[in-house]
Amino acid sequence: MASILDFLDTEKGKEFIQKSSEEVNESPDKVKSALGMALPMIMGALKKNTSSSEGAENLNKELNKDKHDGSVLDKIGSGGLSGLLGEGSGILGHVLGGSQSKIASAVGSAIGMDSAKVNKLLQMAAPVIMGILGKQKRKENIESSSGVASLVGSVLGTNSSHDQSMLETFMDSDQGGKIAKDVAGKIFGSKDKSKGLGDFFKG
Repeated sequence: MASILDFLDTEKGKEFIQKSSEEVNESPDKVKSALGMALPMIMGALKKNTSSSEGAENLNKELNKDKHDGSVLDKIGSGGLSGLLGEGSGILGHVLGGSQSKIASAVGSAIGMDSAKVNKLLQMAAPVIMGILGKQKRKENIESSSGVASLVGSVLGTNSSHDQSMLETFMDSDQGGKIAKDVAGKIFGSKDKSKGLGDFFKG
């Protein structure tokens, strides 16, 4: 299964975790736990938005913009991520609305991280998510809004139609790194429901 969580175990994902940990002054392990909880929440909000034809079309238009062509993934290792904060704040405001602070607070409470730091992680992650979606959209030549809605479902881990191609995209810059299998299935499926999301990223 290729999902947004698989990204965290690619070379680019590990690089993003490391750079993010430097920005918020927390350990990479704790940052990965935070992102492991937060990324599916952002994707879930995107999927909810694309459940309407208008929402799907709006996302399709946004992903067509050059800034979401995936080039942000190439910039992760070239410097700090603070430059993403402004854009990320705008994306989250549109996608999450008033839920952003609630998500930051919930994730922070679950893993013992200040909600302000989680909020900063969310802001840095949002442009990366849009870059992943935009890059995959171009790779698969997806033109329609319904195709974008399907793509969002795939990245969330609830739609298998794009899985193989998505896995290849994640692996493009991954030098043989191990992709975490079935993590999203454990979170969104019926198995191991008693486990907290953070448990999947410890050790």
